[in-house]
Amino acid sequence: MLFDTDVLIWCQRGNEKAAHLVSGANIRKISIQTYMELFQCARSKKEHHIVRDFLLKLSFDILPLTENIGHRAAVYIEEYTLSNGLRSGDAIIAATAMENNLILVTADRKHYQEIKDLQLKVLIT
Repeated sequence: MLFDTDVLIWCQRGNEKAAHLVSGANIRKISIQTYMELFQCARSKKEHHIVRDFLLKLSFDILPLTENIGHRAAVYIEEYTLSNGLRSGDAIIAATAMENNLILVTADRKHYQEIKDLQLKVLIT
């Protein structure tokens, strides 16, 4: 499973549904985009350490931005920005899931639901 940033934030805030979903996953992967977003949201060095410890403790694999992911994300932006507000970060995360044949776990159904063939597991908070 590839986890979207929002699910990990919910998990870190103590949401039981998110924590259960993350801890119960056999495969825990995130896009480099999610990795950067988590650190970007941290407001201090202490929060950076919390993010890093969280990712290490749960053994998340961080998937890199490849040429194929970048190309697919650009196609998604062209196809879905006007119709449902898809942003570049979400396009990169969706493209990472598709290129690695992973289910995307998210609480943000709106931005992803129109993407053809993208497998979603939606967290309802």
